[in-house]
Amino acid sequence: MFNIHCLNNISEEGLSLLPDNYNRDASYEEADAVLVRSAKMHDMELGENLHAIARAGAGVNNIPLDKCADKGIVVFNTPGANANAVKEQVLAAMLLASRDLLGGARWVEENASDPDIAKSVEKAKKAFGGRELKGKKLGVIGLGAIGRLVANACVELGMEVLGYDPYLSVSAAWNISRKVRHISNLDDIYKECDYMTIHVPALDSTKGMVGKEAFAMMKPGAVIVNCARDVLVDEEELLKAIDDGTVSKYVTDFANHTVVGKENIIVFPHLGASTQEAEENCAVMAVEEVRDFLENGNIRNSVNYPACDMGVCQSAGRISVCHQNVPNTISHITAVMGDAGVNICDMTNKSKDDYAYTMLDLEAPSSDELVKKLQAVEGVIKVRVIK
Repeated sequence: MFNIHCLNNISEEGLSLLPDNYNRDASYEEADAVLVRSAKMHDMELGENLHAIARAGAGVNNIPLDKCADKGIVVFNTPGANANAVKEQVLAAMLLASRDLLGGARWVEENASDPDIAKSVEKAKKAFGGRELKGKKLGVIGLGAIGRLVANACVELGMEVLGYDPYLSVSAAWNISRKVRHISNLDDIYKECDYMTIHVPALDSTKGMVGKEAFAMMKPGAVIVNCARDVLVDEEELLKAIDDGTVSKYVTDFANHTVVGKENIIVFPHLGASTQEAEENCAVMAVEEVRDFLENGNIRNSVNYPACDMGVCQSAGRISVCHQNVPNTISHITAVMGDAGVNICDMTNKSKDDYAYTMLDLEAPSSDELVKKLQAVEGVIKVRVIK
């Protein structure tokens, strides 16, 4: 029996994939795996029984990744599961920044009691004029699951699209329209584009990336859309850029006191992935990842441990080992197996930064004594018997 605890409401579309040998009503303290959306886990205790945390979404800044890795807890996310929802929000953001539809709608509401509103609106609408997206130049910063969807959609809207992503993979490139011009220098986007949309993770290297120097390069009247993370934009410098006309509109999905209520800034209440379809997709993906890990030991879409896949175990036993990525650990592990007289029929080892993950298929079931000896190997963090 596997114990599952949900820290947030998780779509039934995903939870329904858990078979009868999963207890969906387990407490947090007894959980083998936790499913989470936005709950903040940094101050929560991590139980000894906890093997996995799956974030039903892409961002994982609410989870203590290093702390989890140090305890052998594999953290998953669901990249791409909510990509279409965020893409559609970005398109809406660009349209709202270009056409003062919000201002026009507010005027209509404020003048709803006017008996001659049909005539009055013809005079008032001049104040809400805008511009079209077609023919404008868009810079997409980050061409991952969301960025490439935005880039392709904006090509279809008739925009000239520039894309920047120094880590673009060959497989990802195949999914991007040939009409998207790949830019190797981010400064070119700041200098050339009428519109910019940001789709990169919040890392030490990306925080404040759109700041004073970037604003100094932009053309007057630039529009910036940020549905990724608020920390990517230096918002104090942004306000200066709005005041001097460098930025005509800023649309963000992240409300804070710096931007809320400010002129020429449109703020959404973090609605990027808030669609029924996105929540279902994320839940399904998270549950599938957790099941494959708990039942087979396979790791897919982890943010703190390497990807590793040995399929469904066909041998008599399987063990997984989370350990530090240091020399000789593998030889020490196999030595323990040899001393115990257990033959390894298949194995794989993958590493990611300071951590590594090893799976071993055995010709005989493992014993508690064997697990204790493996756990005692220097550098080993957690040993789990899968079969």
